[in-house]
Amino acid sequence: MLLVEALREAAARLGGAGVDRPEVDARLIAGDLLGCPPLEVGLRGREECDASFLERYRALIERRATREPLHYILGAAPFGAGELKVGEGVFIPRPETEILADRAARLLADKKSPVAVDLCAGAGSLATYLAREVEGASVHAVEADPKAVPWLRRNAEPLGVECHEGDARDAGVLSELRGAVDVVVANPPYVPDGAEVAPEVRFDPDVAVYGGPTGVEFTARLLPVALGLLKPGGWFGVEHDDTTAEATRVLLKEAGFVEVGTLRDLAGRERFAVGRRPEEPGD
Repeated sequence: MLLVEALREAAARLGGAGVDRPEVDARLIAGDLLGCPPLEVGLRGREECDASFLERYRALIERRATREPLHYILGAAPFGAGELKVGEGVFIPRPETEILADRAARLLADKKSPVAVDLCAGAGSLATYLAREVEGASVHAVEADPKAVPWLRRNAEPLGVECHEGDARDAGVLSELRGAVDVVVANPPYVPDGAEVAPEVRFDPDVAVYGGPTGVEFTARLLPVALGLLKPGGWFGVEHDDTTAEATRVLLKEAGFVEVGTLRDLAGRERFAVGRRPEEPGD
């Protein structure tokens, strides 16, 4: 069988299973097996596939046809200027989270010896982005799920990020940094319990997806922690569901944050709330 025929067969299988962009996924999986970029896969379409390749390729395509996320199959997910190793047991970073990461990096850019904390770090998307983009930053990442912590350490520690196993809602977490942090960011579980999700999302750990009956309960409990970690004037940013933008802004204001605002994703949806710790009472 020619490679182009194998690709066509794979795309048909994935399309029949309801996978978005089946041709793209078929090519990415083939490229991963062949050790070449996806563009090169197309250029090699007239090559004959050996039996070993076809066996392995079809097995991976079958995994994707079950709606197992592509990035679990590939073992990595792109984020910012790098990529994160991912697999079963850890939440797959989404590209829209880069909007929050970029805002945090900009807020840290003019700080001397900046300190940042990534709560609910998962695979380390926000923490690793800040470690790469902000020169001289001291970055800390907190994750509670013992299945996710090894992925966090694997991705973040080589970049100098200090990883901590702990609950972002625990008032004692990172107690040594209270009042010393310039920016705190979080991508907590925020999908309302029982909400409809894409088949791929069902492979993400439930503890990283569902945030309570309305989706904001987890966020509400980590806000006092974030506020306590920040220096006066420090900034906090949190990702949320697009249906809970107003509720999240209200929570930030009630927790004591000022200058509360919203960031939108590339589709124009309200997906992130930001706020500042007051410089002093009455600020």
